[in-house]
Amino acid sequence: MYPMTTLNFTVSWGETEEAQASFSEVSGLTMESEVIEYRGGADPRQSTSKQAGLQKYGNITLVRGIMPTVTGNAIYAWFRASTQGAGDRREVVISLLNEDRDPAMTWNVRAAFPVKVEGPGLKSTGTDVSLEKVELACEGVSVSVP
Repeated sequence: MYPMTTLNFTVSWGETEEAQASFSEVSGLTMESEVIEYRGGADPRQSTSKQAGLQKYGNITLVRGIMPTVTGNAIYAWFRASTQGAGDRREVVISLLNEDRDPAMTWNVRAAFPVKVEGPGLKSTGTDVSLEKVELACEGVSVSVP
């Protein structure tokens, strides 16, 4: 058995076909727990005990090549909706795929919304692929393995 590679994955953020896209990179799948240090006044030890505190989740960055579409860009529409007070928070599912293209590990991102959309750097002498980035804030991440 070999470790999984990171080159096959899917990302979806809704039910429609527009809300499922190919991305070249996903980063920021971070879960963290704050540490609470406590020492009771009658504790004979001269040190604190540590306990798990509030959980924090990092912003997730998605990167993809810009593709011309007939229906427009669903990411920009989602960003506009969420910044205009619509409260358009969505569940995002990121699945790492095995050799048979079946999910081997899935990150379920709760109440995600775009907080930053970055277009490509344009250069008249460049030949690089035009990339766009979207950064998502979220309220939770859970991991599941089938």
